[in-house]
Amino acid sequence: MIRSTIASVLFFVLGVCPMAFAEGTVTRLRPLPAEEWSPEARRLLGATHENVAELEGSGAAAAPRTLNILRTMAHHPTILGPFLGFASALAQEGTLSRRDSELLALRAAWNCQSEFEWGHHVVFARAAGLSDPEIGRIVDGPDASDWSPEDRALLLAADQLHARQQVEDSVWQELAGRFSEAQLVEIPFVVGQYTMLSMVANATGVPLEAGHDPLPARRPGAHLE
Repeated sequence: MIRSTIASVLFFVLGVCPMAFAEGTVTRLRPLPAEEWSPEARRLLGATHENVAELEGSGAAAAPRTLNILRTMAHHPTILGPFLGFASALAQEGTLSRRDSELLALRAAWNCQSEFEWGHHVVFARAAGLSDPEIGRIVDGPDASDWSPEDRALLLAADQLHARQQVEDSVWQELAGRFSEAQLVEIPFVVGQYTMLSMVANATGVPLEAGHDPLPARRPGAHLE
């Protein structure tokens, strides 16, 4: 039960993937291989070796390995443990839909220009029901055409939290008319978590595993908050 819960948490929040690095990656802090994990890191991360193909909906046969960002965090198991507890609460007991959470996560990753977080959350977003055109439109921000009022409000909140650590009254009122009070609390937590993970990935140079979509190039008119 504990192993399956941790595995599903790590898929939703962080994920696991086959061990292969994208070409051209420059790493500042080496992701620790399993043989170098401390006993505490081994206890926390051992469950990530389970196959999550069914959770991803990919049908992939490759044996998964622990995600590179977790292997980087294994340098500091004292932080890793509480983080996984927080991540577990958000993933297992969160009230936002998976689709809404992934919309926020991808916008946070784009605003932070985190190729690692973007690449993994494209996979999760597809599994959560976001279409490829919708994923591509996240780059254009809340002013792009075809967003529903609910999606646009979430994207505006993600942008304003990134830029000013605040949500404007008009956007808050729009959100309050569409989401529960628990979900209103959860929105900045989701944006904050993926902003934090983007910072960790960017600062330490966590390599994106091969086979994931790279961060899109900034195209003319694409909105970056």
